[in-house]
Amino acid sequence: MGVSVELITFDAAGKVFDALKRGAWDVAFLAIDPARATEIVFTAPYVVIEGAYLVPTDSLLRTNQDVDRNGVRVAVGNKSAYDLYLTRTLKNVQLIRVPTSPDAIDVFLRDKLEVAAGVKLPLIQFAKTNPNVRVMDGRFMVIEQAMGTPKGREAGALYLREFVEEMKASGFVAKGLEKSGQGDAAVAPRAPVQ
Repeated sequence: MGVSVELITFDAAGKVFDALKRGAWDVAFLAIDPARATEIVFTAPYVVIEGAYLVPTDSLLRTNQDVDRNGVRVAVGNKSAYDLYLTRTLKNVQLIRVPTSPDAIDVFLRDKLEVAAGVKLPLIQFAKTNPNVRVMDGRFMVIEQAMGTPKGREAGALYLREFVEEMKASGFVAKGLEKSGQGDAAVAPRAPVQ
């Protein structure tokens, strides 16, 4: 395309969205969410990731549906895809928002919370090293990772949509997931032609 690229990293998804208001980026890799879609045009997802709950081993919470009750405190990364989803869907819990998603496990343990929410594979890996916790069966959501650009950039949005589909079809996304050991993600299905 004949343009320079500057990569800007963020340690939390919420910070990516906040940086949009400052004009800090033109293209982002971010989970699709209705709240974000008010200001970002997303591609179809390139990968899907499961969101899951971590609980103490002896917790009486057995199913994902058990979590939404009074007295349950859930540690979650502030403005992460699962924070936004849980904010919309859970009515009775108290969400304890922490600066980043990895901080959720630390706060969950330190403050003896009932639940930590996060990406399933890292939670499973953590649970393997800590006999005092377990990951609940199933998932509470599917996180759809996509590329996005600020609204009002129709030509850029079209280019990104086509690019994502090409990267999925060529095997590039699958190879990237394999190379980086991202077993918690699966290549998203091909998007319907628009």
